[in-house]
Amino acid sequence: MDLSNLNAPEPNKKKAKRIGRGQGSGRGGHTVGKGHNGQKARSGYKEKFWFEGGQMPLQRKVPKWGFNNYFRKEYIAVNTGTIQLFIEHDKLGETITLDDLRNAGLAGKNDLIKLLGDGEIEASIDIEVHNVSESAKQKVEDAGGSITLVKNSQ
Repeated sequence: MDLSNLNAPEPNKKKAKRIGRGQGSGRGGHTVGKGHNGQKARSGYKEKFWFEGGQMPLQRKVPKWGFNNYFRKEYIAVNTGTIQLFIEHDKLGETITLDDLRNAGLAGKNDLIKLLGDGEIEASIDIEVHNVSESAKQKVEDAGGSITLVKNSQ
């Protein structure tokens, strides 16, 4: 037995309303439940979901401004302070690759990573990133580390 074999119980078997079968039917002769005249009363009428009854449509009312640059590169920001925290908790080592940052949960699979200089870093690290800020570069080099910039493969 499956759902296609199920039958509704007797009280649930109701007949469909037959409208438009004359005045004597008790169900809509004349206007057949569609009111009087108008576009919606005609056969074949199908309203578009964006139609607003002839008033100014929302997409024309809302102001349009700005510019969307399709070639913009979105970077995930990773701070030097965050790197130091992860090193202290043994989630990252002294040599950090892009895969290490992704496995630690700091970035997604296809994300571009930029190292920023918020926070202090004491560990001497060798790190791979796609981009770096001047302050982060200075802090990592002062701590005795190095930064390798990886070319974007996207």
